[in-house]
Amino acid sequence: MTSDIIFKYFPDLTPQQQQQYRQLPELYAYWNSQINVISRKDIELLPERHVLHSLGIAKVMPFLPGERVLDVGTGGGFPGIPLAVMFPETEFYLVDSIGKKIKVINAVAKAIGLRNVKAEHTRAEEVRGKFDFVVSRAVTRLKEFYPWVKDKFNKDSKNKLPNGILYLKGGDLTEEIAESGLAVKQFYLKDYFSEEFFETKQVIYTR
Repeated sequence: MTSDIIFKYFPDLTPQQQQQYRQLPELYAYWNSQINVISRKDIELLPERHVLHSLGIAKVMPFLPGERVLDVGTGGGFPGIPLAVMFPETEFYLVDSIGKKIKVINAVAKAIGLRNVKAEHTRAEEVRGKFDFVVSRAVTRLKEFYPWVKDKFNKDSKNKLPNGILYLKGGDLTEEIAESGLAVKQFYLKDYFSEEFFETKQVIYTR
């Protein structure tokens, strides 16, 4: 699978952004053979299941220049790396509790020339500083996730939604949302992407 699937949904990318997205499959294939950060069966489907999936957040929230975004439990750099390519003037701080995954992120970011990414081996609870948004991809249930980040938001919001969490999740989330007690807005990725993979995928927004 090629990166053309990304260009279908984001036709206004600069030549540099297109080149950066094109480099990702080969880079992740190389690093995944050394440090397993993506399931083996998914590596060939990386443009759809990892890059485009991450960019579901971009369809919901166009980050602004100067905003700061925290990616919690980033794993191999998703959704943070694809979003950092899409929004080169937004700062992205990627954290994960597994140090070898951060090594992969730093190598990938350097290889494609990303200057707006900082990645560190740390837990969300230990992160200092304030952010406009927190992004993540199915790290844990919302009820557990929310306390990790609830005190990390800037008070002043500049974007189309107030500062908060943009969480990629899949499946029927009725029970999980009720359990969390949070007021959420659900964005269904099937409204943006036609591939079957996105049929049950969502971006959950809360604050």
